Amino acid sequence: MTEARSLAEVLRTIQARGAIGSSPIEDAIAHAGRFASRVPATAHSLADLGSGGGLPGLVVATECPWLHVVLIERRMTRADLLRRAVVALALEGRVRVHAGDVREVAATAPHSFDVVTARSFAAPAVTAHWASALLSTGGVLLVSEPPDDTEERWPTALVERCGLVDEGRDQGIRVLRRS
Repeated sequence: MTEARSLAEVLRTIQARGAIGSSPIEDAIAHAGRFASRVPATAHSLADLGSGGGLPGLVVATECPWLHVVLIERRMTRADLLRRAVVALALEGRVRVHAGDVREVAATAPHSFDVVTARSFAAPAVTAHWASALLSTGGVLLVSEPPDDTEERWPTALVERCGLVDEGRDQGIRVLRRS
């Protein structure tokens, strides 16, 4: 077995392939680390919606070694990059890449995740809908928010309709809990 490569090295490779923006990888890892810091110690499973280049999913998987993680990515090229990253980081035993739509995971594993993460996945209504379909009761949705986030972005009616409770925003991460 070969030694696992560093997270930054793996993410730089993904960035070179165009699946991560041009900002410094260290900054991207730090931002994704904010997701990891909000994962409850009691959580066992996490789904990352629209995993793209692996942010925050790969960072959370690395920083939370007790979690079983499903990276959900429907673009086959990016899913292949994620599979390679999982192997390079020696995460095969607890991180799986689902190369398909989130609706497939929701149909086969409804309400089975303790945590759902989303960074640039979709509009709040779409994100809330799919997260609610995946989250177990008491589970947490962690969403990366734009710097100019306003209260109107997550209206109370939307949050309640999806069975979520908005616990606020801190350092660019909105926390919603499934009631």
